[in-house]
Amino acid sequence: MSDGAVGGGSGGALGGGLLVAGTTSDAGKSVVTAGICRWLVRQGVKVAPFKAQNMSLNSFVTREGAEIGRAQAMQAAAARVEPSALMNPVLLKPGSDRSSQVVLLGKPVGELSARGYHAGRQEQLLGTVTDCLQELRRTHDAVICEGAGSPAEINLRRTDIVNMGIARAARIPVVVVGDIDRGGVFASFFGTTALLSKEDQALVAGYLVNKFRGDVTLLEPGLEMLRGLTGRQTLGVLPFSHGLGIDEEDGMGVPPARTKSRAWGRVSLRGAVRESTVEPPHGAEVLRVAVCAVPLMSNFTDVDALAAEPGVVVRFVDRAEELTDADLVVLPGTRGTVRALAWLRERGLADAIARRAAEGRPVLGICGGYQMLGERIEDDVESKAGVVDGLGLLPVRVRFAVEKTLARPAGEALGEPVEGYEIHHGVAEVTGGDEVFMSDGSGQGLDGCRAGSVWGTHWHGSLESDGFRRAFLRRVAADAGRAFVPAPDTRFGVLREEQLDRLGDLIEEHADTDALLRLIEEGVPTALPFIPPGAP
Repeated sequence: MSDGAVGGGSGGALGGGLLVAGTTSDAGKSVVTAGICRWLVRQGVKVAPFKAQNMSLNSFVTREGAEIGRAQAMQAAAARVEPSALMNPVLLKPGSDRSSQVVLLGKPVGELSARGYHAGRQEQLLGTVTDCLQELRRTHDAVICEGAGSPAEINLRRTDIVNMGIARAARIPVVVVGDIDRGGVFASFFGTTALLSKEDQALVAGYLVNKFRGDVTLLEPGLEMLRGLTGRQTLGVLPFSHGLGIDEEDGMGVPPARTKSRAWGRVSLRGAVRESTVEPPHGAEVLRVAVCAVPLMSNFTDVDALAAEPGVVVRFVDRAEELTDADLVVLPGTRGTVRALAWLRERGLADAIARRAAEGRPVLGICGGYQMLGERIEDDVESKAGVVDGLGLLPVRVRFAVEKTLARPAGEALGEPVEGYEIHHGVAEVTGGDEVFMSDGSGQGLDGCRAGSVWGTHWHGSLESDGFRRAFLRRVAADAGRAFVPAPDTRFGVLREEQLDRLGDLIEEHADTDALLRLIEEGVPTALPFIPPGAP
């Protein structure tokens, strides 16, 4: 980095900055941001990720007990820095298609409708997010920011704090990513730029093509024409590659054609689990895992560690018959426990899970899934439904507290060390069970419950602990009657590092890194042309 950009770590001049925007949601902003972070840190640059505002049901808890988007936690891992609330000051957790819980600097501050948020609250937060970005730039050589959706959402521009709003406030250059696999990438680049105001266009420094298949020389004439039309160069063409998604942001839903309602979640099935191929089993048989794709599903990334095991087949399901051949059924977390419980009953999944439990076939509930497996739920906070019967498969009673539990616990389970993180309003009272699940190592219970082949825990991320995951899968295989043996050398943390390195390789090998570095060091280029018509 140049002398002008360095100095953040010593408390001097602000470090460099760059905003990665996208022509659409899922254009590849998250992975490009992570890739740039990994490329920079390998060059010896002290770098941090940043996303001013994130809408996500996949979240993470930092060591100081702050809740942030899981994508920013993975980007921090790419940058080899500890995640912080500064990296995602505003997190919106949808509770319906009209309202979200607002998490500010890692702590929930209330529920707001979309109209209420965009009508004034969002604008008020610009100073907060700008301060967070400035603090990161003071302590790092570079900060790579991620936008949200598209910067050309002209209906939201006045209150924007995550795309051109933060870029204008911090005076940082913008690179726009487009997914060519969807088609129309040239029109998307041109249209995105042309719909921005003159002041916003002045910050758009170039484009990145994502997910290109084939001979790049066939694309080059179009890139030259785009440069002629916009005065901006394309800074790289990233090839299509399977299994490179980092932890996704959006709440995942089952396909709309198979739901009674489309209101509760946009389909998002493109993470590493969904794209990866299953390696041959270490033992004689595979192990089949069915994850119930409940409404407002949160932290479905919990099952990534299962899918990383050779011979473990993970799929997301929404029909009772799809549980028939499953060796393990997982009820994942959800932002709407009572709503998800009703959904399970409507679809016959609740009865199918109860039959499994009666037959001694394994079921695992995580966070909201754990709560649903209990006897009773008292909820005057999330759904305000009052007392609701659970599935009755675990001797647990749940009461929703106003204060959210945010923690990074560690302990022991099945004789192995285990770590996780907690994000929940529900407080579980365990009244029985066969054995302590998560303990402190001396037999004192910390969390969770087991009754027969039914297991439950509030701890997200526990399956990433390699020894515990293998021990748990051995128990599942025994209960399911499968000749499945976990591989002894699968190390989830190592696999994740390898994936982040692959993202860094994509940037290093297929992007114009000299041009990216100039933008980060020197800031916004001068005399970028205006493309009519501009924002109305």
